[in-house]
Amino acid sequence: MLQFKPIELTDKPWIDELLAVSDFQGCEYNFTNNYVWRNIYGITICRFKDFYIVKSAKGFFFPAGKGNIRELINELKDYSAKDGDKLRFVTMDKASKELLEKEFPGGFVFQTDEDVYDYVYTTESLSTLSGKKLHSKRNYINRFKQLDWSYEHITEDNIDECREMSTIWCKLNNCDMNEEKAEEMCSVENGLDNFKALGLQGLILRVNGKIQAFSYGERLNSDTFVTHVEKALTEYDGTYPMINYLMANEFCKEFEYINREEDMGEENLRKAKRSYRPCFMIEKFSAEYTE
Repeated sequence: MLQFKPIELTDKPWIDELLAVSDFQGCEYNFTNNYVWRNIYGITICRFKDFYIVKSAKGFFFPAGKGNIRELINELKDYSAKDGDKLRFVTMDKASKELLEKEFPGGFVFQTDEDVYDYVYTTESLSTLSGKKLHSKRNYINRFKQLDWSYEHITEDNIDECREMSTIWCKLNNCDMNEEKAEEMCSVENGLDNFKALGLQGLILRVNGKIQAFSYGERLNSDTFVTHVEKALTEYDGTYPMINYLMANEFCKEFEYINREEDMGEENLRKAKRSYRPCFMIEKFSAEYTE
């Protein structure tokens, strides 16, 4: 019988192990993301043999791990039926969709939404910004380098400055009037509060000694780094391009790709992420069992 429970920091070792088996590239297949959004999305978790299952308020993530997928899907169908519901997956990648179609032909109805597709870039692209299409990014960085700037790793000694800047960012962006931004900042602060335990890596960017941006992320899978958070004040032109450039060079050289997560349909964020010319997008699907 499947038994779901709240996700805790002590679950990280076994969850990381099962996530590594599947080696998914989507940003939701990551302990940090599951943990920092747990209260907002109502996330609970379960281990079924060698599968890791995430359940949100709206449905299940396609499981990570290994084993008999038909057995697991039937368990999830029975679990959902006990509550009078049909089995619903809220996220899966294209390969998982094809697996479901193969194992349960005609059994699921699928939908997709570009708002939740992940943006993936080559590390070479973001760390060099070479080529005509990224010329404007290089110009921003060259101008920024004329300032009195510096950067440093996020540590216990300076992490409070990230919290303070996060509060300022929230006020400037009217988080109190925007539920999605408020929820996002709750997840950001949750990450900062558990920075070391989550194994995160990040940078602070300063101008004249004052913090102007911070960013953090971590290994996502065997070939991809995921940038969870990138926040900057806009007092100086080029702050966002600079922190992005520094993160790619400081932490990502061992990875082929950088996942910068989705845009959630926010037009300015979509424009910014597309301006960096992603090498591909991770398609995501939801699915509902029809029988």
